[in-house]
Amino acid sequence: MSDLTINTADIAAAIKSNLEDFAPTLEQSTVGRVLEVGDGIARVSGLPDAAVNEMLRFENGLIGLALNLDEDSIGAVVLGEVEGIEEGQPVVATGDILSIPVGDGLLGRVVNPLGEPVDGKGPLSNVQPRRMEIQAPGIT
Repeated sequence: MSDLTINTADIAAAIKSNLEDFAPTLEQSTVGRVLEVGDGIARVSGLPDAAVNEMLRFENGLIGLALNLDEDSIGAVVLGEVEGIEEGQPVVATGDILSIPVGDGLLGRVVNPLGEPVDGKGPLSNVQPRRMEIQAPGIT
């Protein structure tokens, strides 16, 4: 039989090498659950701090728009096909209010209703995000 020896210096060096490249990240998110879905609306629970027009991300990547904020649930309009959304799936509150890109970078571009490019010309440039629901300027 061969003699197995453990060199603690080699193990310590390997651990130290791996720890030098280790960069821990902390990501906090508020997660709720789908109660029911139908007719393009998903009822979601477990997101007590959600705001009106906040974007919610479903497990399949779709975005929902929080509109009806009840005491124990949220009615979210699903911005896409609801076929992949099922009862019990997690929903993450993004903390972002619905906004779209505005600016000269949109000239000649084709975007979907969320302002994401669909023309195959790459990401938008020279644009700024602007909330969908803003107070209109006063009349002077």
